[in-house]
Amino acid sequence: MISNQELPTEFLEAIPVLKEIEQAGFEAYFVGGSVRDMFLGHPIHDVDIATSAYPEEIKQIFKRTVDVGIEHGTVLVLIGEEQYEVTTFRTESTYQDYRRPDKVTFVRSLEEDLKRRDFTMNALAMTADGELIDLFDGLKAIKQQQIIAVGKPNERFNEDALRMMRGLRFASQLDFSIEEATLSAITEHAHLLKEISVERICVEWVKLLLGKNPRWGVELFLTTECFNYCPGLINQQLELCRLQTKLTTVISSEELAWILLLDHLTVKNTKKWLKQWKLSNKMIQSVTDALNYLPIRRTKGDWTKDMLYEAGAETICLVEQVLTYLGEDGHESLYLEAYQKLPIHSLHELEISGKDLLENLDKSPGAWVGITLNHLANLVLHNQLTNNHNELLLYCQKELRDDV
Repeated sequence: MISNQELPTEFLEAIPVLKEIEQAGFEAYFVGGSVRDMFLGHPIHDVDIATSAYPEEIKQIFKRTVDVGIEHGTVLVLIGEEQYEVTTFRTESTYQDYRRPDKVTFVRSLEEDLKRRDFTMNALAMTADGELIDLFDGLKAIKQQQIIAVGKPNERFNEDALRMMRGLRFASQLDFSIEEATLSAITEHAHLLKEISVERICVEWVKLLLGKNPRWGVELFLTTECFNYCPGLINQQLELCRLQTKLTTVISSEELAWILLLDHLTVKNTKKWLKQWKLSNKMIQSVTDALNYLPIRRTKGDWTKDMLYEAGAETICLVEQVLTYLGEDGHESLYLEAYQKLPIHSLHELEISGKDLLENLDKSPGAWVGITLNHLANLVLHNQLTNNHNELLLYCQKELRDDV
Protein backbone atom coordinates (compact mmCIF):
# COMPACT_ATOMS: atom_id res chain seq x y z
CA MET A 1 0.00 0.00 0.00
CA ILE A 2 1.31 3.43 -0.95
CA SER A 3 0.16 6.33 1.20
CA ASN A 4 -1.15 9.59 -0.23
CA GLN A 5 1.94 11.31 1.13
CA GLU A 6 4.06 9.12 -1.15
CA LEU A 7 1.93 9.48 -4.28
CA PRO A 8 3.12 11.95 -6.93
CA THR A 9 0.91 15.03 -7.45
CA GLU A 10 -0.22 13.76 -10.84
CA PHE A 11 -1.92 10.77 -9.19
CA LEU A 12 -3.38 12.79 -6.33
CA GLU A 13 -5.03 15.16 -8.79
CA ALA A 14 -6.52 12.24 -10.73
CA ILE A 15 -7.90 10.32 -7.73
CA PRO A 16 -11.33 12.07 -7.98
CA VAL A 17 -11.75 10.54 -11.46
CA LEU A 18 -11.23 7.03 -10.10
CA LYS A 19 -13.50 7.71 -7.12
CA GLU A 20 -16.30 8.97 -9.33
CA ILE A 21 -16.11 5.85 -11.52
CA GLU A 22 -16.15 3.66 -8.40
CA GLN A 23 -19.14 5.52 -6.98
CA ALA A 24 -20.99 4.64 -10.17
CA GLY A 25 -20.40 0.96 -9.38
CA PHE A 26 -17.36 0.20 -11.56
CA GLU A 27 -13.68 -0.59 -11.00
CA ALA A 28 -10.98 1.92 -11.93
CA TYR A 29 -7.19 1.84 -11.65
CA PHE A 30 -4.09 3.78 -12.58
CA VAL A 31 -2.23 1.61 -15.08
CA GLY A 32 0.83 1.26 -17.25
CA GLY A 33 3.73 3.63 -17.71
CA SER A 34 2.74 6.16 -15.06
CA VAL A 35 2.75 3.49 -12.34
CA ARG A 36 6.06 2.12 -13.63
CA ASP A 37 7.62 5.60 -13.65
CA MET A 38 6.49 6.24 -10.09
CA PHE A 39 8.51 3.25 -8.88
CA LEU A 40 11.45 4.31 -11.04
CA GLY A 41 11.34 7.80 -9.54
CA HIS A 42 10.86 9.32 -12.99
CA PRO A 43 8.65 12.30 -13.85
CA ILE A 44 5.01 11.34 -14.52
CA HIS A 45 3.87 12.57 -17.92
CA ASP A 46 0.47 11.02 -18.61
CA VAL A 47 -1.75 9.33 -16.06
CA ASP A 48 -3.72 6.56 -17.77
CA ILE A 49 -6.80 5.02 -16.20
CA ALA A 50 -8.29 1.58 -16.91
CA THR A 51 -11.83 0.72 -15.91
CA SER A 52 -14.49 -1.98 -16.02
CA ALA A 53 -16.95 0.65 -17.27
CA TYR A 54 -17.67 0.63 -21.00
CA PRO A 55 -17.11 3.82 -23.03
CA GLU A 56 -20.80 4.78 -23.09
CA GLU A 57 -20.97 4.29 -19.33
CA ILE A 58 -17.97 6.60 -18.82
CA LYS A 59 -19.68 9.22 -20.97
CA GLN A 60 -22.72 9.03 -18.71
CA ILE A 61 -20.62 9.43 -15.55
CA PHE A 62 -18.71 12.56 -16.69
CA LYS A 63 -20.17 15.71 -18.19
CA ARG A 64 -17.22 16.58 -20.40
CA THR A 65 -15.69 13.84 -22.57
CA VAL A 66 -14.08 13.47 -25.99
CA ASP A 67 -14.15 10.32 -28.12
CA VAL A 68 -10.42 9.99 -28.85
CA GLY A 69 -10.34 6.24 -29.50
CA ILE A 70 -13.74 4.98 -28.55
CA GLU A 71 -13.54 2.01 -30.94
CA HIS A 72 -10.62 0.79 -28.81
CA GLY A 73 -12.38 1.69 -25.57
CA THR A 74 -10.70 5.03 -24.86
CA VAL A 75 -12.56 8.18 -23.82
CA LEU A 76 -10.87 11.44 -22.86
CA VAL A 77 -12.34 12.78 -19.61
CA LEU A 78 -12.01 16.53 -19.03
CA ILE A 79 -11.85 17.70 -15.40
CA GLY A 80 -11.19 21.41 -15.02
CA GLU A 81 -8.07 22.09 -17.08
CA GLU A 82 -6.85 18.49 -16.84
CA GLN A 83 -7.63 15.62 -19.16
CA TYR A 84 -7.33 11.88 -18.60
CA GLU A 85 -7.52 8.94 -20.99
CA VAL A 86 -9.93 6.39 -19.54
CA THR A 87 -9.86 3.01 -21.27
CA THR A 88 -12.16 0.06 -20.80
CA PHE A 89 -10.61 -3.28 -19.83
CA ARG A 90 -10.26 -5.22 -23.06
CA THR A 91 -8.98 -8.39 -24.64
CA GLU A 92 -7.75 -8.70 -28.19
CA SER A 93 -8.22 -11.47 -30.73
CA THR A 94 -5.65 -12.72 -33.24
CA TYR A 95 -3.37 -10.29 -35.04
CA GLN A 96 -3.19 -11.27 -38.70
CA ASP A 97 -1.10 -8.22 -39.71
CA TYR A 98 1.21 -8.17 -36.62
CA ARG A 99 -0.02 -4.64 -35.90
CA ARG A 100 -3.72 -4.48 -35.11
CA PRO A 101 -6.04 -7.00 -33.47
CA ASP A 102 -8.76 -8.41 -35.69
CA LYS A 103 -11.21 -7.67 -32.92
CA VAL A 104 -11.20 -5.80 -29.59
CA THR A 105 -13.55 -7.13 -26.91
CA PHE A 106 -14.44 -5.09 -23.84
CA VAL A 107 -14.38 -7.06 -20.59
CA ARG A 108 -15.00 -6.41 -16.89
CA SER A 109 -11.78 -8.12 -15.71
CA LEU A 110 -8.60 -6.23 -14.84
CA GLU A 111 -6.55 -9.42 -15.11
CA GLU A 112 -7.71 -10.03 -18.68
CA ASP A 113 -6.70 -6.48 -19.54
CA LEU A 114 -3.24 -6.68 -17.96
CA LYS A 115 -2.53 -10.04 -19.65
CA ARG A 116 -2.47 -8.37 -23.08
CA ARG A 117 0.18 -5.76 -22.18
CA ASP A 118 3.71 -5.88 -23.56
CA PHE A 119 6.13 -6.03 -20.61
CA THR A 120 5.64 -6.89 -16.95
CA MET A 121 6.84 -3.47 -15.78
CA ASN A 122 3.99 -1.97 -17.84
CA ALA A 123 1.37 -4.40 -16.51
CA LEU A 124 1.10 -2.74 -13.11
CA ALA A 125 -2.13 -1.25 -11.76
CA MET A 126 -2.86 0.84 -8.68
CA THR A 127 -6.07 1.75 -6.89
CA ALA A 128 -7.07 5.22 -5.77
CA ASP A 129 -6.05 4.17 -2.24
CA GLY A 130 -2.52 3.30 -3.34
CA GLU A 131 -2.90 -0.49 -3.42
CA LEU A 132 -0.64 -2.06 -6.05
CA ILE A 133 -1.97 -4.84 -8.27
CA ASP A 134 1.04 -6.70 -9.63
CA LEU A 135 -0.13 -9.93 -11.28
CA PHE A 136 3.02 -10.54 -13.34
CA ASP A 137 5.86 -9.55 -10.99
CA GLY A 138 6.38 -6.22 -12.72
CA LEU A 139 7.76 -4.58 -9.59
CA LYS A 140 10.33 -7.36 -9.24
CA ALA A 141 11.38 -6.78 -12.87
CA ILE A 142 11.80 -3.06 -12.16
CA LYS A 143 13.92 -3.76 -9.06
CA GLN A 144 16.05 -6.23 -11.06
CA GLN A 145 16.20 -3.77 -13.96
CA GLN A 146 14.85 -6.31 -16.44
CA ILE A 147 12.52 -6.06 -19.40
CA ILE A 148 10.34 -9.18 -19.45
CA ALA A 149 7.46 -9.90 -21.79
CA VAL A 150 4.09 -10.62 -20.20
CA GLY A 151 3.29 -14.31 -20.60
CA LYS A 152 4.82 -15.93 -23.70
CA PRO A 153 7.14 -13.51 -25.57
CA ASN A 154 6.41 -15.12 -28.94
CA GLU A 155 2.71 -14.40 -28.53
CA ARG A 156 3.27 -10.80 -27.47
CA PHE A 157 5.48 -10.03 -30.49
CA ASN A 158 3.18 -11.82 -32.90
CA GLU A 159 0.35 -9.64 -31.62
CA ASP A 160 2.22 -6.40 -32.24
CA ALA A 161 5.70 -6.61 -33.74
CA LEU A 162 6.45 -3.01 -32.72
CA ARG A 163 6.77 -4.30 -29.16
CA MET A 164 10.22 -5.60 -30.12
CA MET A 165 11.42 -2.08 -30.91
CA ARG A 166 9.73 -0.85 -27.73
CA GLY A 167 11.73 -3.41 -25.77
CA LEU A 168 15.00 -2.20 -27.28
CA ARG A 169 13.95 1.39 -26.70
CA PHE A 170 13.16 0.73 -23.02
CA ALA A 171 16.55 -0.96 -22.63
CA SER A 172 18.22 2.24 -23.80
CA GLN A 173 15.93 4.64 -21.94
CA LEU A 174 16.08 2.82 -18.62
CA ASP A 175 19.48 1.14 -19.01
CA PHE A 176 17.77 -2.20 -18.30
CA SER A 177 18.71 -5.65 -19.55
CA ILE A 178 16.28 -7.76 -21.56
CA GLU A 179 15.39 -11.12 -20.05
CA GLU A 180 16.82 -14.06 -22.00
CA ALA A 181 13.58 -15.55 -23.33
CA THR A 182 12.28 -12.12 -24.29
CA LEU A 183 15.51 -11.24 -26.10
CA SER A 184 15.53 -14.59 -27.89
CA ALA A 185 11.97 -14.01 -29.09
CA ILE A 186 12.89 -10.56 -30.43
CA THR A 187 15.75 -12.10 -32.42
CA GLU A 188 13.48 -14.85 -33.72
CA HIS A 189 10.70 -12.48 -34.77
CA ALA A 190 12.72 -9.45 -35.90
CA HIS A 191 11.58 -10.05 -39.49
CA LEU A 192 8.03 -9.13 -38.48
CA LEU A 193 9.13 -5.48 -38.33
CA LYS A 194 8.63 -5.53 -42.11
CA GLU A 195 4.91 -5.47 -41.33
CA ILE A 196 5.12 -2.30 -39.21
CA SER A 197 4.81 1.21 -40.60
CA VAL A 198 8.00 3.22 -40.86
CA GLU A 199 6.47 6.02 -38.81
CA ARG A 200 5.89 3.75 -35.81
CA ILE A 201 9.38 2.24 -36.03
CA CYS A 202 10.91 5.71 -36.34
CA VAL A 203 9.34 6.90 -33.08
CA GLU A 204 10.89 3.99 -31.17
CA TRP A 205 14.25 4.26 -32.97
CA VAL A 206 14.60 7.94 -32.12
CA LYS A 207 13.67 7.31 -28.47
CA LEU A 208 16.29 4.54 -28.39
CA LEU A 209 18.99 6.89 -29.69
CA LEU A 210 17.99 9.59 -27.20
CA GLY A 211 17.91 7.16 -24.29
CA LYS A 212 20.01 7.01 -21.15
CA ASN A 213 22.31 4.38 -22.65
CA PRO A 214 22.19 4.57 -26.47
CA ARG A 215 25.27 2.35 -26.79
CA TRP A 216 23.40 -0.48 -25.09
CA GLY A 217 20.29 0.14 -27.17
CA VAL A 218 22.23 0.01 -30.44
CA GLU A 219 24.09 -3.11 -29.28
CA LEU A 220 20.76 -4.89 -28.76
CA PHE A 221 19.49 -3.49 -32.06
CA LEU A 222 22.46 -5.20 -33.71
CA THR A 223 22.45 -8.50 -31.82
CA THR A 224 18.74 -9.05 -32.47
CA GLU A 225 19.25 -8.07 -36.14
CA CYS A 226 16.30 -5.69 -35.98
CA PHE A 227 18.44 -3.28 -37.98
CA ASN A 228 18.00 -5.43 -41.09
CA TYR A 229 14.29 -4.59 -41.14
CA CYS A 230 14.59 -0.81 -40.77
CA PRO A 231 14.86 1.68 -43.66
CA GLY A 232 18.35 2.03 -45.13
CA LEU A 233 20.11 -0.05 -42.48
CA ILE A 234 20.34 -3.47 -44.11
CA ASN A 235 23.99 -4.44 -44.71
CA GLN A 236 25.14 -1.55 -42.48
CA GLN A 237 26.18 -3.75 -39.56
CA LEU A 238 29.85 -2.71 -39.52
CA GLU A 239 28.91 0.94 -39.78
CA LEU A 240 26.42 0.62 -36.92
CA CYS A 241 29.08 -1.15 -34.85
CA ARG A 242 31.44 1.78 -35.38
CA LEU A 243 28.70 4.17 -34.30
CA GLN A 244 27.91 2.05 -31.27
CA THR A 245 31.46 2.36 -29.93
CA LYS A 246 31.18 6.17 -30.13
CA LEU A 247 27.92 6.42 -28.17
CA THR A 248 29.39 7.25 -24.78
CA THR A 249 26.84 9.72 -23.41
CA VAL A 250 23.24 10.86 -23.89
CA ILE A 251 22.47 12.42 -27.29
CA SER A 252 20.87 15.82 -26.74
CA SER A 253 18.53 16.14 -29.74
CA GLU A 254 16.92 14.20 -32.56
CA GLU A 255 18.83 16.23 -35.14
CA LEU A 256 22.11 15.32 -33.48
CA ALA A 257 21.07 11.65 -33.38
CA TRP A 258 20.42 11.49 -37.13
CA ILE A 259 23.65 13.35 -37.93
CA LEU A 260 25.72 11.00 -35.75
CA LEU A 261 24.06 8.03 -37.40
CA LEU A 262 24.59 9.22 -40.97
CA ASP A 263 28.15 10.33 -40.20
CA HIS A 264 28.94 6.66 -39.67
CA LEU A 265 26.82 5.05 -42.39
CA THR A 266 27.59 4.54 -46.07
CA VAL A 267 24.89 6.56 -47.82
CA LYS A 268 24.94 8.00 -51.34
CA ASN A 269 21.96 10.34 -51.15
CA THR A 270 21.32 11.73 -47.66
CA LYS A 271 17.97 13.36 -48.41
CA LYS A 272 16.61 10.28 -50.13
CA TRP A 273 17.80 8.11 -47.24
CA LEU A 274 16.13 10.33 -44.64
CA LYS A 275 12.88 10.43 -46.60
CA GLN A 276 12.63 6.67 -46.18
CA TRP A 277 12.10 7.35 -42.47
CA LYS A 278 9.20 9.73 -43.25
CA LEU A 279 10.88 12.62 -41.42
CA SER A 280 9.64 16.18 -41.73
CA ASN A 281 11.13 18.39 -44.43
CA LYS A 282 12.52 20.67 -41.73
CA MET A 283 14.30 17.78 -40.00
CA ILE A 284 15.69 16.51 -43.31
CA GLN A 285 16.98 19.97 -44.22
CA SER A 286 18.59 20.56 -40.82
CA VAL A 287 20.36 17.19 -40.87
CA THR A 288 21.44 17.52 -44.51
CA ASP A 289 22.85 21.03 -44.03
CA ALA A 290 24.90 19.93 -41.03
CA LEU A 291 26.23 16.89 -42.87
CA ASN A 292 27.27 19.12 -45.78
CA TYR A 293 29.37 21.36 -43.53
CA LEU A 294 30.74 18.68 -41.20
CA PRO A 295 33.46 17.39 -43.60
CA ILE A 296 34.38 20.97 -44.57
CA ARG A 297 34.81 21.93 -40.91
CA ARG A 298 36.91 18.82 -40.33
CA THR A 299 39.11 19.55 -43.33
CA LYS A 300 39.63 23.25 -42.69
CA GLY A 301 39.78 22.93 -38.90
CA ASP A 302 37.97 26.27 -38.58
CA TRP A 303 35.00 28.27 -39.82
CA THR A 304 35.66 31.07 -42.29
CA LYS A 305 33.41 34.12 -42.38
CA ASP A 306 31.85 32.87 -45.59
CA MET A 307 31.13 29.47 -44.06
CA LEU A 308 29.55 31.01 -40.97
CA TYR A 309 27.38 33.30 -43.09
CA GLU A 310 26.24 30.55 -45.45
CA ALA A 311 25.65 27.90 -42.78
CA GLY A 312 23.68 29.90 -40.23
CA ALA A 313 23.44 29.51 -36.46
CA GLU A 314 21.52 26.21 -36.34
CA THR A 315 23.91 24.38 -38.67
CA ILE A 316 26.98 25.79 -36.90
CA CYS A 317 25.66 24.58 -33.54
CA LEU A 318 24.82 21.11 -34.84
CA VAL A 319 28.23 20.65 -36.49
CA GLU A 320 30.05 21.70 -33.33
CA GLN A 321 27.81 19.48 -31.18
CA VAL A 322 28.69 16.47 -33.35
CA LEU A 323 32.41 17.20 -33.06
CA THR A 324 32.13 17.67 -29.30
CA TYR A 325 30.16 14.43 -28.90
CA LEU A 326 32.75 12.51 -30.91
CA GLY A 327 35.65 14.07 -29.01
CA GLU A 328 36.85 16.01 -32.06
CA ASP A 329 37.36 19.39 -30.40
CA GLY A 330 34.06 21.14 -31.07
CA HIS A 331 33.58 24.74 -29.98
CA GLU A 332 29.89 25.60 -30.20
CA SER A 333 29.89 28.77 -28.10
CA LEU A 334 33.06 30.11 -29.76
CA TYR A 335 31.74 29.83 -33.31
CA LEU A 336 28.22 30.86 -32.41
CA GLU A 337 29.68 34.05 -30.97
CA ALA A 338 31.75 34.53 -34.14
CA TYR A 339 28.59 34.12 -36.19
CA GLN A 340 26.68 36.63 -34.08
CA LYS A 341 29.49 39.17 -34.54
CA LEU A 342 29.24 39.04 -38.33
CA PRO A 343 28.19 42.44 -39.72
CA ILE A 344 25.40 40.71 -41.67
CA HIS A 345 23.72 37.30 -41.45
CA SER A 346 21.55 37.24 -44.56
CA LEU A 347 20.46 39.32 -47.54
CA HIS A 348 17.41 40.38 -45.54
CA GLU A 349 19.70 42.39 -43.25
CA LEU A 350 21.27 44.30 -46.15
CA GLU A 351 20.31 47.98 -45.97
CA ILE A 352 19.47 48.08 -49.65
CA SER A 353 16.95 46.10 -51.67
CA GLY A 354 16.43 45.04 -55.25
CA LYS A 355 13.75 47.69 -55.51
CA ASP A 356 16.31 50.34 -54.52
CA LEU A 357 18.68 49.15 -57.24
CA LEU A 358 15.99 49.22 -59.92
CA GLU A 359 14.87 52.70 -58.93
CA ASN A 360 18.36 54.22 -58.86
CA LEU A 361 20.41 52.40 -61.50
CA ASP A 362 18.06 52.79 -64.45
CA LYS A 363 18.27 49.16 -65.46
CA SER A 364 15.66 46.61 -66.42
CA PRO A 365 14.89 43.79 -63.99
CA GLY A 366 17.09 40.74 -64.41
CA ALA A 367 19.54 38.34 -62.84
CA TRP A 368 21.90 41.26 -62.22
CA VAL A 369 19.78 42.34 -59.23
CA GLY A 370 20.45 39.17 -57.24
CA ILE A 371 24.09 39.09 -58.32
CA THR A 372 24.56 42.66 -57.15
CA LEU A 373 22.88 42.11 -53.77
CA ASN A 374 25.05 39.05 -53.11
CA HIS A 375 28.15 41.01 -54.12
CA LEU A 376 27.23 43.81 -51.73
CA ALA A 377 26.57 41.31 -48.93
CA ASN A 378 30.02 39.81 -49.50
CA LEU A 379 31.67 43.22 -49.31
CA VAL A 380 29.80 44.04 -46.09
CA LEU A 381 30.62 40.62 -44.65
CA HIS A 382 34.34 41.22 -45.16
CA ASN A 383 34.16 44.81 -43.86
CA GLN A 384 34.93 46.33 -47.25
CA LEU A 385 31.70 48.31 -47.10
CA THR A 386 29.51 49.44 -44.23
CA ASN A 387 25.95 48.18 -44.17
CA ASN A 388 24.56 51.65 -44.78
CA HIS A 389 21.92 52.40 -47.40
CA ASN A 390 23.57 55.53 -48.80
CA GLU A 391 27.05 54.00 -48.88
CA LEU A 392 25.80 50.86 -50.61
CA LEU A 393 23.82 52.85 -53.17
CA LEU A 394 26.75 55.16 -53.85
CA TYR A 395 29.01 52.16 -54.40
CA CYS A 396 26.56 50.74 -56.95
CA GLN A 397 26.22 54.04 -58.76
CA LYS A 398 29.98 54.48 -59.01
CA GLU A 399 31.28 50.96 -59.54
CA LEU A 400 28.50 48.82 -60.95
CA ARG A 401 26.45 51.04 -63.24
CA ASP A 402 28.13 49.75 -66.39
CA ASP A 403 29.25 46.32 -65.17
CA VAL A 404 26.21 44.55 -63.86
